[in-house]
Amino acid sequence: MHSMKSSKKAPPQQISKSREWLNALVFAVVVASMVRWLALEAFTIPSSSMEKTLLTGDFIFVSKLHYGARTPKTLLQIPLTHQTIGSTGIPSYLDWIQLPMYRLPGYSHVKRGDKVVFNYPMQLDKPIDLRTYYIKRCVGLPGDVLRINNAQVYVNDVPQPQYPGLQYRYYVKTTTTLQERFFRQYAIREYWPVQAGYLVDTTPDTATQLEKLASIQEVHRMVMPQGMADPQVYPSNTACPWNADYFGPTTVPAKGMIIPINAKNLAQYERVITYHEGHQDVKIDNDQLWIDGQHVENYTFQQDYYFMMGDNRHNSEDARFWSFVPQDHIVGKAVFILFSLDPNEQFLSKIRWKRMIRLV
Repeated sequence: MHSMKSSKKAPPQQISKSREWLNALVFAVVVASMVRWLALEAFTIPSSSMEKTLLTGDFIFVSKLHYGARTPKTLLQIPLTHQTIGSTGIPSYLDWIQLPMYRLPGYSHVKRGDKVVFNYPMQLDKPIDLRTYYIKRCVGLPGDVLRINNAQVYVNDVPQPQYPGLQYRYYVKTTTTLQERFFRQYAIREYWPVQAGYLVDTTPDTATQLEKLASIQEVHRMVMPQGMADPQVYPSNTACPWNADYFGPTTVPAKGMIIPINAKNLAQYERVITYHEGHQDVKIDNDQLWIDGQHVENYTFQQDYYFMMGDNRHNSEDARFWSFVPQDHIVGKAVFILFSLDPNEQFLSKIRWKRMIRLV
């Protein structure tokens, strides 16, 4: 007789609760990272440069599907972070490995008037994909000829729309001291007392309302004179004596566009050629351009660029001050405001109820 051996199956190994939580956490981080990379990323408006279109404290979603997501450049980065670990100031990445960056297909292209999130081009101490996020309105596309005349933007000699949220700086001469509640009444968030009045950032419609008040003697828009060069405006060069209200004309670089190398072109495009075109060694000497040791008489741009401006036209650090935005710096299109918190208020008063869950 043969002995019969028991063939019972071993009981399945149970996963501990802590292991279950760890697996769930890893899965959630992977999914969130994929969504953040490919589709949507949250972004808080940090400044007033887009008032009144977007307010400081607006919590928005940025669509990466519109223009196409970029492949990561910085490989060694803690998931779901940007630059630092929370508010600690501790870097969340190591720049030891930098990968080539490509853009996946999107279902749209950047259009004039789009509210675009991009990496700040002049933050040269960080990798492209980890530079600070800015948001501005695109006013110039690759190949456009752009100029600003008396604070009016012209593209290819066509005056651009006066978007409802556009603000300018006005001098308001008054016979009395204006209280904070007065400025709140007219939704004026930025104002400064000056001799015999105030400087205010507001819309043309609001300026017209102020003109009709008995307590207001005079309202006029502050515009710098033509030909008065502002050293903060780029390029601060005698070949281009421009300011924020009289700027250009300048041609927005397009991929494949060829320019002759001369003093005026070098003044306008020096930063683009030096920092954003992928060259290892660029030297400009006596109005001559040298790239990787070779003298260059005509230059061909390697990628598309855009001209971005804030809707708060006299309180915006934009392309007038630091030049064009390269295609590889474009992050996505602002599409949706989830909620908004007023940084100047307290407790529940911080919540801007009218800006909850609305399209940009």
